Amino acid sequence: MKRRSFLKVMGGAAGAAALNAYEMFGDETSRPLIAHASGLPRRVLGRTKQEVSIVTFPGLALSRLNQEDSNTAVRKACDLGCNYFDVAPEYGDAEVKLGPALTGLRDQVFLACKTAKRDAKGARAELDRSLQRLKTDHFDLYQLHHIRRPNEVKQALGPGGAVEAILKARDEGKVRWLGFSAHTTKGALELMRGFRFDTVMFPVNFVEYFQMEFAKPILALAKEQGAVVVAIKPLSAGAWAPGAERKRQWWYPAMETPEDLSLSLRFTLSLEPVITGIPPSFVDLFEKSVEAAKAYQPPTKAEVAKLRDLAAKSRSLFKSEEDAVATARRGPIYPDSPHEDRDGSYA
Repeated sequence: MKRRSFLKVMGGAAGAAALNAYEMFGDETSRPLIAHASGLPRRVLGRTKQEVSIVTFPGLALSRLNQEDSNTAVRKACDLGCNYFDVAPEYGDAEVKLGPALTGLRDQVFLACKTAKRDAKGARAELDRSLQRLKTDHFDLYQLHHIRRPNEVKQALGPGGAVEAILKARDEGKVRWLGFSAHTTKGALELMRGFRFDTVMFPVNFVEYFQMEFAKPILALAKEQGAVVVAIKPLSAGAWAPGAERKRQWWYPAMETPEDLSLSLRFTLSLEPVITGIPPSFVDLFEKSVEAAKAYQPPTKAEVAKLRDLAAKSRSLFKSEEDAVATARRGPIYPDSPHEDRDGSYA
């Protein structure tokens, strides 16, 4: 094929790819918004058939607060229309605070918890402790937490693995649905191919999406399997620039101005099959995300182009799966923080 013809074909293919990518934004037919009196829309969480708010409350935020302020934050979140709460044993004393804060509210919320254990015995012990801390008799969603490597997947799905314990807990009525969170493509795909989970928690944001198509294969397989995606890091602006002032003690800089926050959140929420997004674990960013979500609409082509340009100037957090695993091995970026997840990701 002559070079001119080749370039023409490739140019056409690139154009088609760009169009197909855009078509992923704003297709609400398979997960339509459900109006709520609070103004915060909801969507059906896949096969669970539960209607959940399109912004999730990040339980880790409570580790920064005392009990009284935690109670206030949780009740305000409910008043704002949020009914999806996410927490984990890895989040310091967040479980201990969320339990009392949900007093009188438990039957109004969809409660999701996790286990970082890969064996059945450890997972069951962690599950039972979380139930006690959260003062509940069941979890609406229970997830494997922070999967990274294929060997973790093999253990969790194998005989005597964590999934075995979670399935038993489901049979006992202590768990309703199963999911997982992951930070590597390899780990997520291995899990999804080995077991049909109801939900997939994965980093989905414009920087990673446009820089390295991060999350694309996860979104595609989730859609194929009938699972839905709970997006973490939807406000991420990429990695911190060398020498940059860190205004928050956080793994990555967030999009914080009203316009930027809204655009980045709307981008993530528009990707199919994302149902809800979890903002960084700060109460103020959660509340700003709720306000942005109340005016949710898919990004326009011009807005997508703007994000694509901004992504090209940003630094990726996940340049490769190998980098992500290496980060996990190095441990927390802020080792003095008692509430940080193993790789500083908080999810």
